[in-house]
Parts: sequence; C-alpha cells; structure tokens
Amino acid sequence: MSDPEKIPRVLIYHAGQCDPSKCTGLRLGRMSRATVLYDLRRIPRRTVVLNPVSEVAFSRADRDSIQQFGLVALDCSWKQAEDIFRISKYGAQRALPYLLAANPINTYKPIKLSTAEALAAALYIAGFSDMSIDMMSVFKWGPSFLTLNKEWLDDYAQCMDSTEVVRVQTEIMEEHTR
Repeated sequence: MSDPEKIPRVLIYHAGQCDPSKCTGLRLGRMSRATVLYDLRRIPRRTVVLNPVSEVAFSRADRDSIQQFGLVALDCSWKQAEDIFRISKYGAQRALPYLLAANPINTYKPIKLSTAEALAAALYIAGFSDMSIDMMSVFKWGPSFLTLNKEWLDDYAQCMDSTEVVRVQTEIMEEHTR
C-alpha cells in the first residue's frame, strides 16, 4: 500500500550526449528537482524507468512503485537513443503514451519529449500533478507542455493500467492523425 504523502524520488541517467547548456535533465538536477546519475548500473533495481521502446505502457498502476522505489528517465540524444534504450535493463521499463512535445527543439512533434517533459508526464499520469507542474515551471516553455497535453494527460491519468492506457492512446492517435 502506498503512502499518500510520500513524494517520489526522481532520477535521471545522463548519457553525456547533449549540449549541457540545453539539457533539461541536467537543469532539473541543478534546480534540485532530480538526482543525476552517470552510470546505468547506478539505477536502483526496482525503480520505474521511462523507456520509449518498452512494450509496457506507463500508467497509474505504477504509482506505488515510483513512490516506493523512484522514477528514472534516460537522458540521451534522440539520434543515439535506441542504443541506450535497448541496453537499459534496470528497473521496471515503461513507455509513455502518445503526447506532443513543447520543448523548443521538437515543438508539436509526437513522442519526441525532452527528459523533463517525460518525467513531468509520468508524474502527472501517476497522480503527482503538483510535482509535475513544479518540475515544468523551471522552463519558459514548460507550462506549455502541460497545457498542450492537458486533456490527454487527464485521460491517461484516469486509466487503471497499461492496457487501458494503450486503448486510450489508440483513440487519441486516431483522432489526432486524421
């Protein structure tokens, strides 16, 4: 049973593949919103790891796990992401559902979220919307991400498990890609 007051620990594995001045993961670390790790082996065993190539969708069912063990994002270049995501074996691997990026590099592109956007989305879906809002507040464009995706995030947050998230995601994608 989860402790309703326990704030999840947020970790970021940083692969060192991006411009540090533009890196949302490093900025979250500097702003004390997350702990940055530089070695994949330092990811705690039972954390929930956001991994877009996972076959299991992130859902509200992951809330207890992230409260107890933490939430991890893998921060790497999209050009080299597949290699990092493929070798990530630590923790419970979860993919976020379909969302649109608001970051300056990938604005309005589906799925190409920054590390900060991915973490904020997961926190929101898991029921930590205040923490999600706080996390995005450290970026000029951050609140836009939550506004842009609010309806979808709310829909995903209502889903009980991964199967429901996938069903809702399919409906959203069919509507959005028409």
